[in-house]
Amino acid sequence: MMDAGGTWTDERVELLKKLWTDGLSASQIAAELGNVTRNAVIGKVHRLGLSGRAKDAKPVAAAAARPRKATRAPSAPAPIPPQPHNNNVVLAPIPLQPVAEEPVVFAEDEVAIPMSERVTIMDLRESMCRWPMGDPTKPEFRFCGARSITGLPYCTHHARIAYQPVADRKRERRLARA
Repeated sequence: MMDAGGTWTDERVELLKKLWTDGLSASQIAAELGNVTRNAVIGKVHRLGLSGRAKDAKPVAAAAARPRKATRAPSAPAPIPPQPHNNNVVLAPIPLQPVAEEPVVFAEDEVAIPMSERVTIMDLRESMCRWPMGDPTKPEFRFCGARSITGLPYCTHHARIAYQPVADRKRERRLARA
């Protein structure tokens, strides 16, 4: 809460609006108004619904009075020092090796899980694979039903799909980006 010197009088609100449209930052406006924080200025600006500010406007008043630090142009990159010459070493780029594609395994593959092994939710038991097969909104929706790995909800086939090693997932993301 603001004290008596920092209340938002009509005059202070008008000055805030003018400084905001002139392009001053919230910190500069707080310094200009005095006895108010940058966050209070930002809050008031949002409550007033003030939109964008002048982009090319030069900051006035307090900001203009303060001397600015001199900026220098960015320097060129440092030269690479010469390396000792070794006649026995040939420096050549190493060509990238192609990544062997793993065969794509489709979870819905009819050959992997025969329809006779698939089960409904009513027939599903603790030792059965819980991998969903098909559209849950359709009457032919089933679960895999094959023997699950002890302590896991899936059979060997579906566990390979569900639980991929971290290194494989990272490699797949890299390949997807390329």
